[in-house]
Amino acid sequence: MLHRLTAKTLACLLMAGIPAMIASAQDSADIKGLVQEAMAGDHRSEAHRARDDARHPAETLAFMGWRPGMTVVEVWPSTGWYTEILAPITREDGIFYAANFAPTADRTPGWRKRQHKRYMEKLERQPGVYNHVVATPLAIPERTTIAPPGSADMVLTFRNVHNWMKGGYAPAMFDAMARALRPGGVLGVVEHRAPSGTSVARMKATGYVTERHVIALAQSAGLSLEARSEINANPRDDHDHPAGVWTLPPTLRHCGQVLDNMRRDCKARYQAIGESDRMTLRFRKTP
Repeated sequence: MLHRLTAKTLACLLMAGIPAMIASAQDSADIKGLVQEAMAGDHRSEAHRARDDARHPAETLAFMGWRPGMTVVEVWPSTGWYTEILAPITREDGIFYAANFAPTADRTPGWRKRQHKRYMEKLERQPGVYNHVVATPLAIPERTTIAPPGSADMVLTFRNVHNWMKGGYAPAMFDAMARALRPGGVLGVVEHRAPSGTSVARMKATGYVTERHVIALAQSAGLSLEARSEINANPRDDHDHPAGVWTLPPTLRHCGQVLDNMRRDCKARYQAIGESDRMTLRFRKTP
């Protein structure tokens, strides 16, 4: 458990206007320990555990500056990979909003409604882990209040920006995230990273987005880039694949389209590359 940066200490820092990022090496180690404890919980699926080495959750959340007692929002949690970690670490001391698809929105496609249903069933199956999670609907432009305005210490989104770009509502999503943040709050973004100079059309087609484009979206919403990290970088990924980023694990979409006798070699090739090269960015809302 934490011995140095308690929720009370955090509250005092925030009241004094001191960023919660200021922490000793021991604090950082304690944060990673709490995340690793959640990662080891038996509520997690084996399929999700298998991706831990590729997604680096302990290092990522430490970099983003998560601390006990924070109000955290996860945007578009999908199957709940990060929810399996964020829910336990916010349960005892904190508030956790999961801003998911809005199943009642007229424009919501069937697959999103089904995914939302599976996510909610996941929460309901294990109330001892998830019954504090506040699920909020998010659909642009109908429903954009993902948490009480100005209440969140941290908003996190993982590998979603390319979807918002393809849907044509990325600026509105960044505006919604910024509104939820308190002054001085943090937006953490992990996204598939395209080489500098990649066109917007290719970003939408491949799922890889340039850091410059993500930074511009955040800045347009009133957020300032505070730090970058190579925690989720993958130098083996050359960003050029037949089915875009979905060629790589865990999707391996391209390999599902090749002849049966070529499928094993196809999977081996892309599994050797691993998951995508990703940017990891931390933004702050100006106080």
